[in-house]
Amino acid sequence: MASRFSFWAVLLVVCAPVLPQAFGQSATVRGFVTDASDGQALQGVNVALRDLGGNLRGSVSDDDGFFIITRLQPGRWMLRATFIGFETWTDTLDLGAEATARLSIELTPGVEMGEFVVEAERDGGATIAAGVQTVRPRDVELVPTPDVSGDLVSYLATMPGVVSLGDRGGQVFIRGGEPSHNLSLLDGMYIHQPFHILGFYSAFASDLLRNADIHSGAFSSKYTGRMSSVIDVHTRNGNNQSMRRTFSFAPFVSMAILEGPVRRGVMSFLFSGRASTIERVAPRYIDQPVPYNFGDFFGKVHATLSRSHQVSASAIHTYDRGKLAENVEDSDEIRWHNTAYGMRYLVAPPMLAMLGEILFSVSRLEMTIGPPDEPLRTSAIDGFNFAVNLTNYGQRTNVDWGFYLRPPQLDAELGGLFQNLEFTSDRILATGAYFEPEVSVTPDLRIRAGLIAEFLGDQGFHMEPRFRVMYGRGPHQFSLAGGLYRQEMVGINDRRDATNVFTAWTGSPTGNLPSSIHGLVGYNVSLSDGMNLSAEAFYKDLSGLFVSEWTAFPRFTTRLQEASGRAMGLDLRLELQRGKFYGFVNYGLSSVEYSAMQETLPVWFGSDEVRYRPPHDRRHQINLLVSTTLAGFDVSVRWNLGSGLPYSQIRGFDGFVLMDGPTDVSREPGMARVIYDQPYGGILPSYHRLDLSVDRVFQYGDDSFITFQAGLVNAYDNANLFSLDVFTLRRNYQLPLIPTAGIKFEF
Repeated sequence: MASRFSFWAVLLVVCAPVLPQAFGQSATVRGFVTDASDGQALQGVNVALRDLGGNLRGSVSDDDGFFIITRLQPGRWMLRATFIGFETWTDTLDLGAEATARLSIELTPGVEMGEFVVEAERDGGATIAAGVQTVRPRDVELVPTPDVSGDLVSYLATMPGVVSLGDRGGQVFIRGGEPSHNLSLLDGMYIHQPFHILGFYSAFASDLLRNADIHSGAFSSKYTGRMSSVIDVHTRNGNNQSMRRTFSFAPFVSMAILEGPVRRGVMSFLFSGRASTIERVAPRYIDQPVPYNFGDFFGKVHATLSRSHQVSASAIHTYDRGKLAENVEDSDEIRWHNTAYGMRYLVAPPMLAMLGEILFSVSRLEMTIGPPDEPLRTSAIDGFNFAVNLTNYGQRTNVDWGFYLRPPQLDAELGGLFQNLEFTSDRILATGAYFEPEVSVTPDLRIRAGLIAEFLGDQGFHMEPRFRVMYGRGPHQFSLAGGLYRQEMVGINDRRDATNVFTAWTGSPTGNLPSSIHGLVGYNVSLSDGMNLSAEAFYKDLSGLFVSEWTAFPRFTTRLQEASGRAMGLDLRLELQRGKFYGFVNYGLSSVEYSAMQETLPVWFGSDEVRYRPPHDRRHQINLLVSTTLAGFDVSVRWNLGSGLPYSQIRGFDGFVLMDGPTDVSREPGMARVIYDQPYGGILPSYHRLDLSVDRVFQYGDDSFITFQAGLVNAYDNANLFSLDVFTLRRNYQLPLIPTAGIKFEF
């Protein structure tokens, strides 16, 4: 009896914001907005209600196209749904007391703009708020890439605070965090290694995107299990009105997409596949091998069961194989495979002002390095994720809450790389719940405060508070956010070798969970029509890091040690949109420092603590992007400048005699041995590159298109360094000047 009473007490507290709508005398209007031509959800649609007395209420649809307006007085209301590029949708609603009107609004593409139309702001970097930026396909397609279609990773590389290894490696560092500190989701599925080995591509092709939310820090309580950032990607649904086919061909990668209705207007499918061609094609016109083979396959089925229920099933498989060192014949080959499949159920209960999401997915990552038949090192993650996310809507208060369960299985074998660590198979149970209300204190001030209660098996019970404050006044917007973040898994990488992108996943070797404390403050302002400026300062306090122990002598093996650190910086961005011209320039200032303790350090440096810049600490970064239309051609230009990354220098040499038996040291000359200087004390040359692309789209028939694309990668052929062998001084460079061309058919 007591447990039953507790359950209903909790339910009463959680549902308090919606009880007046469910059982009071007010009415509610809610529903989903879609594109009538293909059934895609439309985000940012303005839905306005006006009664006979002139009272005006409104809402804006979210990324599922969902909108809700609560606490409406019974009576007659005029409804208008408006969106730029679509005809205005109108209706008259007679709402009774306690009534809930459930609508399915289908907007027809057109140019009509009715009353109450508010043009949505462009979701570029200048509208970033509290560390969150929403990216849509139209943003991605502006960035020049060696393909007819864009890719999300190319846009990520233009964001201040994001550091990539360049053309190779599939590694992205966001505001000081390691790649293993990033949470990557695709339709709610965990993608543990989302980026391909060639840095222009990821598992997130723009032709599949609906949108992507990039949380570079201080993210909300909905996201758990990582300590630095979140990349939350949502794919579009297949066309539920007609069959569509897309084929593209380019020297780097080719793609095919097939989509259409299973049941017209109700159920749709979408299947896609990409395969690289650069390994076979590129050596014919550049004077170096490009030993990369990669690709991905994606499928999705979506069904609208009723005006309140939707369900979708998604699956993805990615593969990568390549060699990163200059001496391709002798270097190790690295391979990885991602496989994930999952289900998403979306429900808006008929009698409650609530939207619910149920997620279930299974994900697996396998990574190896070395000869294909006998790899030197292996690593795997295998597990499922179950999550329930709910939002209760009130007039001034919305409450996000939910719970989750994930028990990842971790396996790794590193061939003795870390001498003080014996890898075993780990099963980690992570389960918890979160509660995060958002209160509109005034029309200008919104405050969100969240709390996560999490149980991590042997690690016990933990609490993670989060908060966000947003204040807007006219063209000015201020934001403040922060929180505590932990992750149950540890990604271990030997960063002594710049070409080593292999990551081993395990539980915490010392029992201390990797964690971070985030804080950020931001400011946005609209300077004039089409011009925006944003500035955001951030700080991350990092603990429970695991790094390779510093040693004065080169070794094939090393020891693992715990470290702490901090990352801080300032991101600035100016954005301009005028007619057919769009452009932005941003600057990222960043400083990352690690600190580790070692017993042997006093012998070399007189202190048992070493502080150093990790090899991904890029202090200065500038990105410039310009896109316009000239004589029917879409032209895009992107220029990137990054200051040099740290590397470990050589301090000197000494003589070394191997005493593996009776040795006459007076006659044995021995060999020269390298002695390293302090870790990462040197700076590599700066990185800069110019990319260009020109596209032209031709329409044939009623609804068919051909797109021609031509471009240049590294247009002025700058010799950008990828890695440096400090023993031989051999340099491994990024890609040289590469002309590209491609063609895409859509019909």
